[in-house]
Amino acid sequence: MHYTIESIRNLLAIKNIKIDNIFFFFHYKVTMVLLVIFSLLLSKKHYFGDPIDCLVESLNSHTIDMYCWIHSTYTFPALNGARVGEEVAHPGVANYEGMRRPGADPELYSVRHHKYYQWVVLFLSLQAFMFYVPRYMWKTWEGGRVGRLVGELNLPVGDSDSRHQTLTLAVDYFTRYFHYHNIYAFQFFFCELLNFINIIGQFFLTDRFLDYSFMNYGPRVTSYGWSNALYGDDPKDEIFPKVAKCVFHKFGPTGTVMRHDALCVLSLNILNEKVFAFLWYWFIALAVFTAIGLLYRLATLQLSFRTYLLRRHARLVPGEKIEQISRRCYIGDWFILCLLAQNMDAFAYRDFMMQLSERVVEKEHVS
Repeated sequence: MHYTIESIRNLLAIKNIKIDNIFFFFHYKVTMVLLVIFSLLLSKKHYFGDPIDCLVESLNSHTIDMYCWIHSTYTFPALNGARVGEEVAHPGVANYEGMRRPGADPELYSVRHHKYYQWVVLFLSLQAFMFYVPRYMWKTWEGGRVGRLVGELNLPVGDSDSRHQTLTLAVDYFTRYFHYHNIYAFQFFFCELLNFINIIGQFFLTDRFLDYSFMNYGPRVTSYGWSNALYGDDPKDEIFPKVAKCVFHKFGPTGTVMRHDALCVLSLNILNEKVFAFLWYWFIALAVFTAIGLLYRLATLQLSFRTYLLRRHARLVPGEKIEQISRRCYIGDWFILCLLAQNMDAFAYRDFMMQLSERVVEKEHVS
């Protein structure tokens, strides 16, 4: 338990140097941590009971539990909304042979097999990894450049000689490599696009994982919850049944095949149904939020908008100095200047921009 809490704490830790933005943060930090927490909760069966408990006469309970866990359970979707205690024992549960009486509607006794529960923890862990991939790619490409340029300039106080040396190195670097940061910026923009592709892909991947029942799962759960219905087609029972059937065959004393009907309680589904309902709304909100981020990125292609943003980042820098730098910046230069503004102390950034504007103008005149 201590190891689990420590792992979550490490995931939640905020780094001192920021190399991305709030749109990126919600993917690799917030969403990834949520998925890791969900997978850990669902893997701790000693807190929430065994994942499956099956009841059948004359068979060892551990044996039938293992068999039904491996080979799946099933329900009858047509009986999901039947009256419990009058028509069925549990939603979607009935005697299979009784359902197949002559003249019965074939749709009535069509079964739905449930195999997903074997893979839920692994699936959520895989999703968490996929949400981190764009961040890993960007960290690799970024290479710690911003951190080395900032040095101790993110602190409000420090050794004056060290701060002066770091400031000089940052100005010298920017003067020397001015107009050489476009690839650096476009690598980040590509990762932003990858975040959007990933969240859309995760929505469809989850739908496939739940046998194409995830697309409208959130609204159906909400609608059913607001209806206050005692009976009805509860989508949670349809996708995540708390009680399901399992059939086990074995040889009897005379060598004949005997069929055993087991009634299985899937206790973890009380969590699964809520986790995936939450993820439906979270994925939708994150997709919309990320789309807004992409629109913001398109807006930064306009020089006037970039100048406005740079002015907001550097409030202590005189407006004419911002104009001097912004007019001469390519989008890559502007991007890294914004990253430095996020990380440097406001006064250190003011000194940096003042010196940089002088050096840039001076270099232009020499050229």
